Amino acid sequence: MLLNDDARMIADAAARIAEEHIAPNAVALDRGAAGSREAFLANLKRLAENGFMAVNVPAAYGGTEAGAAAFALTVEALGRACAATGVTVSVTNMVGEVIAAVGSEEQKETYLPRLADGTYPAGAFCLTESGAGSDPAGLKTRAEMSGNEWVLNGSKLYITSAAYAGLFVVWAVTDPAAPKGKGISAFLVEAGTPGLVIGREEDKLGQRGSATNEVHFEDCRIPAGALLGPLNGGFRIAASELAGGRIGIASLALGIARAATDAAIAYVREREQFGKPIAAMQGPQWMLADTETELEAARLLILNAAALKDAGEPFGKAASMAKLYASEAAQRATYVALQLHGGAGYIKDHPVERYARDVRITTIYEGTSEIQRMIIAREILG
Repeated sequence: MLLNDDARMIADAAARIAEEHIAPNAVALDRGAAGSREAFLANLKRLAENGFMAVNVPAAYGGTEAGAAAFALTVEALGRACAATGVTVSVTNMVGEVIAAVGSEEQKETYLPRLADGTYPAGAFCLTESGAGSDPAGLKTRAEMSGNEWVLNGSKLYITSAAYAGLFVVWAVTDPAAPKGKGISAFLVEAGTPGLVIGREEDKLGQRGSATNEVHFEDCRIPAGALLGPLNGGFRIAASELAGGRIGIASLALGIARAATDAAIAYVREREQFGKPIAAMQGPQWMLADTETELEAARLLILNAAALKDAGEPFGKAASMAKLYASEAAQRATYVALQLHGGAGYIKDHPVERYARDVRITTIYEGTSEIQRMIIAREILG
């Protein structure tokens, strides 16, 4: 698929920053080394200053206004260097896009420039709860009017970037008597608001440099103007933004898989067995040929979904197909890379063990592979 010059330029700039600044910190960040989180936050600021925190946000509000294809290529490039950075940028862009799509003029003018320029280190998407994961309509967090304020009570789970996010998009039940999924609204809550409590940081298998926390709302009072979009229209907003987010996660998975495959190619060229490089043997050659074919197919699915979104066409099915295929192809590619390393791939001296851990979650968040199959089946069967 041909890309326009702007998308290529943005992707090249993202790849350059990733190589020069982000990749050198990736191992230390994964291992929680001293100073690595600070370097990570500095890199987020650098990315914001270069336009990568609001790629698909209108320029009038400080965004880059480069479109979904540029966003996909950006996340792929960052994921190739550091999955923790890639997911943070992807979610922050989601927050910016939802405000741009349904926010009031005042909300756009207030919050979008702060996301775009790095005033907020990141944005957070507060939807998941202990009893509402694949079924977001089952959430229990409540928002009730008290005078001219909304009062939030409830808890969210697995919230990316919560520890350092400057702005949270929060979904809560506003009409408990409404049919399931019909009485939910979205709200904007700034970090530091009394009653917004950041809980423990999860100890994860992969993407360890990205904070993932519980978030609690304890009589958290926010102004009436914090309502994002129409009252009781939050479920539709969430469904729409998750579709866009799936393009980001598909791109992240592809970036991780590309990094793993690059490492495998370098390794088989230098590693010798039976008197010749592994790369000269048909078995490894075919493994890499299959991987390359699958990853190129994944990229085309991603760019197709992005192109539909940029054109204003329905893109939900295409995004689900891209997320399903890319995340599962990335699992296969990363494990092929580990296999080609042999025993060395199981040791932390080589990066493929990190890629294998980082890629695993991509078949789960923003909707599991099983949920994507349900969405695709619903679209094709009516």
